[in-house]
Order: sequence, then structure tokens, then C-alpha cells
Amino acid sequence: MQMPANVVKTVNMINVMCHELHKWRKLFSVAKRYSYLCISNNTVMDWIILIIAGLFEVGFATCLGKAKETTGIISSYWMGGFFLCLVISMLLLYKATQTLPIGTAYAVWTGVGAVGTVLMGIFLFKEPADFWRVFFLTTLIASIVGLKVVSH
Repeated sequence: MQMPANVVKTVNMINVMCHELHKWRKLFSVAKRYSYLCISNNTVMDWIILIIAGLFEVGFATCLGKAKETTGIISSYWMGGFFLCLVISMLLLYKATQTLPIGTAYAVWTGVGAVGTVLMGIFLFKEPADFWRVFFLTTLIASIVGLKVVSH
């Protein structure tokens, strides 16, 4: 039995991507002696985990807002979502702080949550998006990026 052409193409593409990733891993392993070029897979993964934790913070804030808007059993479901997102967010934050500095990790976590929650408020809850609000949201994003850049 012969594999379909699209499956063969996908497998070939994955093989090429794996080969490219292997070349990049070699490049970074050579550069380890230069600390400013060193990228640890664990550290990168912890930054990704931290951003996901911030997104779950947005989730629990959004669930809280929706629970406030609803009544009865629907409100209970939103509160269940709130507690689930809260627990997941805290566990991911804890995991990320195993290697990232706690001050930076907490600031980035709250920043991602704050930016996401403001955006959810604007788009989902129809909160105002005036100039000053967007201006300070932009400065908050710049601060989060700055903390990431200067953290080791």
C-alpha cells in the first residue's frame, strides 16, 4: 500500500524542518561559551510557560467578568472556569519561576494578564478604547518586552 502524496510531502517537510532545527541546535551549542549568545532550551520553555500562564490570567479575569454579567447556573459555570484558569495560571507561574527570576517573572505574568484583560475588556465587554488608555497599554507592553530583554 502506497502512502498518499500529501502525507509523503508532509513527512518530507517535517524531515527538512528537523534537519534545520538540528543545524540551529549545533550553532547554539557552539555559542555557549559566549554568555550573551547562550540560549537554554529550559529558559526559552519557561518564558513560553510564563506567557501561557499570563494568558490563563486573562482567562480567569474574563471568566470573572462574564460571571458578573450572568445569573444562575451559567454564572456558576463561569466561576468554575475562573477557578480552573486560576489554578492553571498559578501552577504555570510556579513552574516558570523555577529558573526565571521571581521579580521579572511576576512582573511579566501580571503584565501579560493586564494587557490581555484590557484587550478583552475593550473587545468583549465594550469598554472604552480612548487615546490615553491605548497609550498606557502600549507603554506596559514596552515595559514587558524591556524586562524580557534585560533578564538573564
